[in-house]
Amino acid sequence: MSKIIPFKIPKSQKEFLRFQIDEGKHFYGKLHQHPEWQLTLILEGKGQLMVGDYLGRFEPGDIYLLSSNVPHVFRSDEEYFASENQKKSRSNTLFFDFDALGKEIWAVEEFLALKQWMMTIKGCYSIQGKKKESIGRSIQRFGANAGLEKFLAALTILKSLQEMEALVQLNQMMPGKDYSELEGKRMGNVMQFILAESQRNIALHEVAEVANMSKEAFCRFFKERTGKTFTEFLNQLRIHKACHHLQESDLSVSQIAYQTGFQNLSNFNRAFKKYTHHTPKAFRKQVQF
Repeated sequence: MSKIIPFKIPKSQKEFLRFQIDEGKHFYGKLHQHPEWQLTLILEGKGQLMVGDYLGRFEPGDIYLLSSNVPHVFRSDEEYFASENQKKSRSNTLFFDFDALGKEIWAVEEFLALKQWMMTIKGCYSIQGKKKESIGRSIQRFGANAGLEKFLAALTILKSLQEMEALVQLNQMMPGKDYSELEGKRMGNVMQFILAESQRNIALHEVAEVANMSKEAFCRFFKERTGKTFTEFLNQLRIHKACHHLQESDLSVSQIAYQTGFQNLSNFNRAFKKYTHHTPKAFRKQVQF
């Protein structure tokens, strides 16, 4: 059974920073969380990023910062899971364990600005602005650092992230408290089900059964944790998949509508314009130039 896994980053007890290379056919596809802060550079692969009430696409060149204990999943597109898939997914990630520095360090004057900045960062952010390219290069070559150089390189990256134009917040809401084990299991099961079945007509009672809740209780549970109704979330997921097909395939608009789970073309066109402010044909024409 899937759940929000309390992830443990493989590191020594007193290691402030861990550099990790993830490479394979697809990224780890289960909703999970961990106390370490995470800075991830996508090098290869495309898919859906889900964090709280945010649902969007990731692609090569994207950089994301996640604060402590934020449930998230980088879900690779379906073609990356196919047995005949020849594509790769690859990312470089820095995990920051600020607790390893000890409480005393935050009383040191030189670290006060960092402490104040950390207190304002809650959730998931996309790295943008003039520092994005240099931050990406620093992440890519981070594995060559060791000892004091590793520590100084980490502080340099954190300094760049503190510049206001570097961070664009993606999630609009955060849970008032961390998921309990039961809540995590429910949400993980629900997300796995939605991702696997979004291409067909999903009845509300089906997903409520996955959560082992009544329809009414499930609707409240889902809205509190995502900021969206189940239907809104499902349609947004389908539209993101449709955008991917419009950009990277020659399928007709009607084929894409039915492949992504819409029962008729008019509903698809209406939902697509609601979320993108374009018709599917106009969107395709725009991305082709």
